[in-house]
Amino acid sequence: MSPRRKPCFVVQKHDASTLHYDFRLEVGGVLRSWAVPKGPSTNPRDKRLAMAVEDHSLGYARFEGVIEEGSYGAGPVTVWDIGWYENLTERDGRRVPIKRALADGHALIELHGEKLSGGYALTRVSDDRRERWLLVKTRDDAADARRNPVSTQPESVLSGRTIEQVTAESGG
Repeated sequence: MSPRRKPCFVVQKHDASTLHYDFRLEVGGVLRSWAVPKGPSTNPRDKRLAMAVEDHSLGYARFEGVIEEGSYGAGPVTVWDIGWYENLTERDGRRVPIKRALADGHALIELHGEKLSGGYALTRVSDDRRERWLLVKTRDDAADARRNPVSTQPESVLSGRTIEQVTAESGG
């Protein structure tokens, strides 16, 4: 019997109408997705706005390139970080499935990526027309208020290219 595959997470840097980071978690056979305008932080004091966006297929996790004009989200995309995650959400001492945790509006996860690691909390703060969430780093050994990987590590973990290189290579 082979070990169970761990669910993936991916953070894609996406220069569409505005530059943002798409934070995606594998949940129920799709990538649940949030647009994070400032990108994820390693500082527990930072509360990053995360706007819920449409689910994506799992195959999109490794997509890097340019989404053509006329398509939703047109613009260059890089895989800024990728790895796997563990759901740590509990209620009354029992683990809550990630799908249920997100439906309830609060999930605690541990990321195992190349740039991001340790605990993160996703908390829904409004569910009107467009769900708003907060993505916050937990206080753990991976927390670092001095580190800013969004600005110091702009390159793709898959290709080593920056978003500007992807744009230039596409003739944009």
